[in-house]
Amino acid sequence: MEYKSDIQIAQEAKPESIDKIAKSLGIDDDYVECYGKYKAKIDYNILNDYQDKKDGKLILVTAITPTPAGEGKTTTTVGLGDSLSALGKNTVIALREPSLGPVFGVKGGAAGGGYAQVIPMEDINLHFTGDIHAVTMANNLIAALLDNHIHQGNSLRIDTRRVVWRRCLDMNDRQLRNIVDGMGGKANGTPREDGFDISVASEIMAILCLSKDIEDLKQKVASTVVAYDFAGKPVTVGDLKGQGAVAALMKDALKPNLVQTLEHTPAFIHGGPFANIAHGCNSIMATKIALKLGDYVVTEAGFGADLGAEKFFDIKCRKSGLVPDAVVVVATARALKLHGGVAKADLSTENIAAIESGIENLLKHVENVTQVFGLPAVVAINRFPTDTEAELACISERCAMLGVNSVLSEVWGKGSAGGKELAEEVLRVIEKGEKNFRFSYDEKAPIKEKINDIATKVYGADGVDYIGTATKQIEELEALGFGQLPICMAKTQYSLSDDPTKLSRPKNFRISVRSVKVSAGAGFVVAITGDIMTMPGLPKVPAAESIDVDKTGKISGLF
Repeated sequence: MEYKSDIQIAQEAKPESIDKIAKSLGIDDDYVECYGKYKAKIDYNILNDYQDKKDGKLILVTAITPTPAGEGKTTTTVGLGDSLSALGKNTVIALREPSLGPVFGVKGGAAGGGYAQVIPMEDINLHFTGDIHAVTMANNLIAALLDNHIHQGNSLRIDTRRVVWRRCLDMNDRQLRNIVDGMGGKANGTPREDGFDISVASEIMAILCLSKDIEDLKQKVASTVVAYDFAGKPVTVGDLKGQGAVAALMKDALKPNLVQTLEHTPAFIHGGPFANIAHGCNSIMATKIALKLGDYVVTEAGFGADLGAEKFFDIKCRKSGLVPDAVVVVATARALKLHGGVAKADLSTENIAAIESGIENLLKHVENVTQVFGLPAVVAINRFPTDTEAELACISERCAMLGVNSVLSEVWGKGSAGGKELAEEVLRVIEKGEKNFRFSYDEKAPIKEKINDIATKVYGADGVDYIGTATKQIEELEALGFGQLPICMAKTQYSLSDDPTKLSRPKNFRISVRSVKVSAGAGFVVAITGDIMTMPGLPKVPAAESIDVDKTGKISGLF
């Protein structure tokens, strides 16, 4: 059987005009700013009109540890939203914006897949409404102000050896990870070591996603630490008087974007932090608007429940007061077999023993949701044509032993019809109302204690080792008053440990923290583990090699 590509399916769709989608949610025209026929920004001041309206139910979609076999988390999120709509529920979807780095690299876009996609798929995966470009420019404006201040006399006595603000670019470009700039003589600045992060790892992106309005954004930007002076005291964007200009660049990016699914379910797509090196959730503002406009909101958190979901709970929920009513954990038999030691080329062959071994990864993620964070969970098995009944039965039986139901999801091939059973199970779980939400650590605990709680409770590690100057950095941050902030772990997405080669549910391992820094504007401390990079590189054969556009402007090769 020949399957259509994601982009073929998306290009054959017949979308509604975006003003019609907005009207279906009851959004007044005054709050809608159209970007062409099928995209719009929604003025966040709409929240003022809904202050007294009860929020809808919040459903979080997370997944097992990702593998090259694929899991389909965004596809499941979109399909579940469409399935709830098909059951007559007033449903809104809330997703992150794709970064251009993965689009042109190895992972591809982030608009779902098959018959469970958000559209216009090409726009969403490319420039969209320019939000990430605004983040890039705002980040680099701060870098320019900082280096200009040093060049113009350095009245703040900034120690150029302790500049912590890096430039950014929304592209996978390993060549720019570590550079020396300011070369060429006195007129061209002060030479120093520098580097680039990918834009979605910028603290400005985190601030965008955690701000409640433009004034809140300005305050967060002003608090952002960019360097330290010769006395060891932090220098902020506020000291550089840059917060107003940054807010001017970000004023439109702060407004959530409204699009639709293939089946015309409304979808907010706003903010795009990676979950392995940032907090991995869409904006609080978009989620809150969705909750006021819909009776059910389906959102996702990046990568597995050890990364995006942990940060959704420990950072986003802590800062917003939001609590999910149900959590869906996505898995595939293929991915579980890969976790069980099967080579990618052999994943189409039935292998119950590999399922039994690899399923330990799924069970750990389910335990994180239900036992660490106290929320009800449903396992969605994203079905592939090569899955056998025996393999699927094995997964269901093991989940049942944990008291969690698993449901087959076929939204990729069937759209909303393929997610009806999943939607019904999620509604049943929400109706039961069995949630006892808790954080994985006490925010007021010392930094090392919080990191240890995440490592031992969420990852299953035996403990944490601090390498090089990490302990000294923690002591400095606590002395400066940053010790009571939440923790944002930067860790590989490919393992519960910080070693990407350790699959399934590794045992007898420790987490290595090599660097700790503060994102004071965003309001968390970042702990960098293992060999995680904040600027990815392109693979040997980048996806960019397959992307093209014809003379009519029709794009091909996106996935």
